[in-house]
Amino acid sequence: MRTVAVVGASLAGLSAARSLRKRGYDGRLVVIGDEPHRPYDRPPLSKEFLAGTLGEADLALERDDEDLQAEWVLGTRATGLDRAERAIRLADGREIRADGVVIATGAAARTLPGTEGLAGVHVLRTLDDARALRDDLARGGRLVVIGGGFIGAEVASTAYALGVDVTVVEAAPTPLAGPLGETMGGVVSALHTDHGVRLLCGVGVKGLSGERRVDAVLLADGRSIPADTVVVGVGARPCVEWLEGSGVALDNGVKCGADGRTSLAGVVAVGDCANWYDPHTGTHRRVEHWTGALERPDAAVATLLAYGATQPGVPRPPYFWSDQYGVKIQFVGHAAGADSVTVEEGATDERSFLAVYRRAGTPVAVLGMNQPRLFTRWRKQFTTARS
Repeated sequence: MRTVAVVGASLAGLSAARSLRKRGYDGRLVVIGDEPHRPYDRPPLSKEFLAGTLGEADLALERDDEDLQAEWVLGTRATGLDRAERAIRLADGREIRADGVVIATGAAARTLPGTEGLAGVHVLRTLDDARALRDDLARGGRLVVIGGGFIGAEVASTAYALGVDVTVVEAAPTPLAGPLGETMGGVVSALHTDHGVRLLCGVGVKGLSGERRVDAVLLADGRSIPADTVVVGVGARPCVEWLEGSGVALDNGVKCGADGRTSLAGVVAVGDCANWYDPHTGTHRRVEHWTGALERPDAAVATLLAYGATQPGVPRPPYFWSDQYGVKIQFVGHAAGADSVTVEEGATDERSFLAVYRRAGTPVAVLGMNQPRLFTRWRKQFTTARS
């Protein structure tokens, strides 16, 4: 391959570029990003960066002495992929021809319809999002977080530590029930009430009120929650609309094999936009976690450089972590399909325990709260058993 283009300049794209060079690719390497920033770390945006304990320079993912000899095309998004011309079309009118393509365009935060242009309403996905939210939180007042998932919970935790009055609104009866299951989702989300943060569950949001700036969140049951700042944390959508009509199969993102290969030869996908096949479950899954964006690009790059001739390996089970109210939460595997969950160590009411999810007696996931050493041992055993 004379030219490889990596479309997406966050962790997954950077990991792919590194893997290309590590595996001996010495051709032209172009990295395209829609943000103007060089690759940066996203997890701290909802925690240390938002709290002001971490600066922008600390978010940099590239090492000071790192030189991938890549052409960086930043601040412009991809708008199309022409498979006949092997060209990526950009919003600024340019086209970049490439023999191989790594799709790493990630995902975008979902917004609340009708809130465009209303000051004080935020999503949190990018560095610019975090800058704007940090400025608003510095004003103090009342924060309402719409959505009790991990991003929403981390923002609530950070804002609470900053002295902001916080309310979390979650449409589902139990926050985090999707990734953690009903029982453990309830245990983890109880951290909010442990710290005096108001948690409203089982009620949807009808809309927001305010003329130029938000002043309240209107709930579907008729209640109104005063708000000076609102964070919408209702999930993310894969950024794949630019691939429509390209020949790349789309299904909740880019549909991939277990090694990132797509339906189009010479094209692989990684990161939050990639819907990889999981041989353990026989289903496709998008893994929207930092570890997946770091590890999986190497397998996809191996497939790309071998022109698809490699045998796909077994992806490592997804792992993620979250820090909330001083508690470290770690999870590996898939809670969906588990028929039991048992606490193996510690106690849930102490917010320090390790729980194992099983299906027909076989572990399928592990959750730890403030048990990093024990969790690490279980994670190693769990990953080895599934490889």
